Amino acid sequence: MKKKFQISNLVLIIFLIYAFCNNAQTKADSFRVINNNAFKMGENLTFKIKYGFVTAGISKMYVKDEKTISGRLVNHVIFEVNSVPSFDWIYKVRDRYETFIDKEGLFPWRFEQHIREGGYKRDYSAYFDQRQNKAFTSEGIFDIPEYVNDIISAFYLARIFDYTNSKENDEIHLKNFSNGKTFDLDVVFRGREEIEVPAGKFSCIIIEPLVKGGGLFKSEGSIYIWLSDDSLKVPIKVKSKIVVGSIDAVLSEYSGLAGEFKAKIPE
Repeated sequence: MKKKFQISNLVLIIFLIYAFCNNAQTKADSFRVINNNAFKMGENLTFKIKYGFVTAGISKMYVKDEKTISGRLVNHVIFEVNSVPSFDWIYKVRDRYETFIDKEGLFPWRFEQHIREGGYKRDYSAYFDQRQNKAFTSEGIFDIPEYVNDIISAFYLARIFDYTNSKENDEIHLKNFSNGKTFDLDVVFRGREEIEVPAGKFSCIIIEPLVKGGGLFKSEGSIYIWLSDDSLKVPIKVKSKIVVGSIDAVLSEYSGLAGEFKAKIPE
């Protein structure tokens, strides 16, 4: 246990040295630049998590603020999942994910995961040196491909894509880093649909992320995401199939959007 603790401290020290050096970077970067009209600082989305007719939890996704990491301006994005008090006695959940997404290039510089599910607890962090293609994590140092994503930054990047001319089963290929490994993450276009949720009725596109390891959900079933069919690509609904039935997260409240919510259908 003592040896493991010492190794973790060594990794942390190396990470701090790298972060300091990169913050002092003066050389001009040649990172990609992606136009982002989908989200901005201040966007706040709230979801009800439904298991059948029961509201089992509340989830929030929000762009908290802007920070500087490694000499780059980033959006600080937080994703929280909490079971409601009436459901805690069945299975208590207090999960929090944080990612720091480069504002111009839409790739992550840092990722944190804090899981509290039942009696299970896990804290994990990663610093992505996107200049040297290294990931400094609480588990060690690893090689990473260019513009690698964590699972949350990959979702926000998927909101940027133009699906106007997409056909069913078209794929977009990304890379997802988790637990010391890089996995393929394919975003598959599944079609369009109008759906109604507590926040209203929306025209949506449907995508399916095929996460090959390191996902948010421990179930072995499929995950489908309904995004608003406009420039914002706001997540309207997420369905995760599990062994018995499915869990749905449906949009209930929103504020601070980056533009007009054109996909919302008037009542």
